[in-house]
Amino acid sequence: MSQDPWLQNYDATCRLAQETAENIHERNRQQRTGGNPAKINMTLRANLQKLKQNISQLKEGLLRTSSSRRITQAEADRRQNLIDDLLSREKQLNATFKGESSGAEVNRSSLMTGGNGEAAANPWLINETDETKGLSFGEIKQQQQRIINAQDAGLDALAAVISRQKTMGQEIGNELDEQNEIIDDLAHLVDKTDGRIRNETRRVKLLETKSASCVSILCTLLILCS
Repeated sequence: MSQDPWLQNYDATCRLAQETAENIHERNRQQRTGGNPAKINMTLRANLQKLKQNISQLKEGLLRTSSSRRITQAEADRRQNLIDDLLSREKQLNATFKGESSGAEVNRSSLMTGGNGEAAANPWLINETDETKGLSFGEIKQQQQRIINAQDAGLDALAAVISRQKTMGQEIGNELDEQNEIIDDLAHLVDKTDGRIRNETRRVKLLETKSASCVSILCTLLILCS
């Protein structure tokens, strides 16, 4: 099954953000070593602009898919969290590019080291969690992908349960329709039977009346003949 276009765009945006972080580190390294970072600064400005556009497209795409109910509310919330994380990282990258990052940024010597072997701040991993400490970018991405896959599997299982419940509901509805038809037939039959009973009752009463009249006439005749 092909991947969701929104997720493909999200992965591409993550790769762009990672590339931008690495370029910022390289720009800083060139500044420290007396190099000319003008060219890489142009690339960084273009990347940051593209990153902003990609995040905007992700927000618009999420709005369309969620409003058309092509994804569940839980998946929409998960994707919104991913966008919020990207927005936070985009702000961090912009701040670092403009030289506004503080000295409290996290250093990762295993990921970002300068030419003299000293650790440099990684703007992509500010406020890094314990789960990602000591991991490379590739390992972090694999970890995120495993989490996404687990969430997707859970959503697929939930969708399967909802589908079964929907099928059961449809079957129950069909059964109720059949039962209602049977009840309607019984009600019609009862009405017909009740009408027949009323007709027969009137006939019996009529016969009783006629019988009473005949008896009276017969008694009168007997009296007259005696």
